[in-house]
Amino acid sequence: MAIKSTIYKANLSIADIDHNYYADHNLTLARHPSETDERMMVRLVALALNAHQLQDLCNGDGTLGFGAGLSDPDNPDVHLTDFTGAKRIWIEVGQPEEKPITKACNKSDHMLVYCFNHAAEIWWKGLEGKLARQEKLEVFRLPTEVSQSLADLAERSMQLQATIQEGQLNLSSDKGTVFVEPIRWK
Repeated sequence: MAIKSTIYKANLSIADIDHNYYADHNLTLARHPSETDERMMVRLVALALNAHQLQDLCNGDGTLGFGAGLSDPDNPDVHLTDFTGAKRIWIEVGQPEEKPITKACNKSDHMLVYCFNHAAEIWWKGLEGKLARQEKLEVFRLPTEVSQSLADLAERSMQLQATIQEGQLNLSSDKGTVFVEPIRWK
């Protein structure tokens, strides 16, 4: 019998000073049995960092949410879909392979990858040349110690505040604060 996903709820208040975006998001995250708290929280950070696109790209008339994650590799980890159903932004976390990245670039207007694993540098060196021509692709690195600290904020029911200023995200809860400054690789 298959083990079911664990459901997490997050009330995320975003104050994105860089993009003049202020909103509260009530989110449901389904954590696959093989997914870690670290990866789940990186998905949440990716959503927070790109939430302003809901207003910028879709004028507020779209859906920003989580995909099926590890249970469905053909779906994004985080996505922004406009009112026509078109994927405006496709976000993956971790270290996806070349073929799924290329496929996502073809299915969306913009594709982002947030890698965080200690072996991310090796992964990127292997793919960098192959993906150089993907104009829709952006790749960001979250330092491993930062992503591991994010896991400490994970709870089944979370009250989180995200403040984004000068490219840095401060994610805080009653369990502490984590400072996230993604490093852009592409």
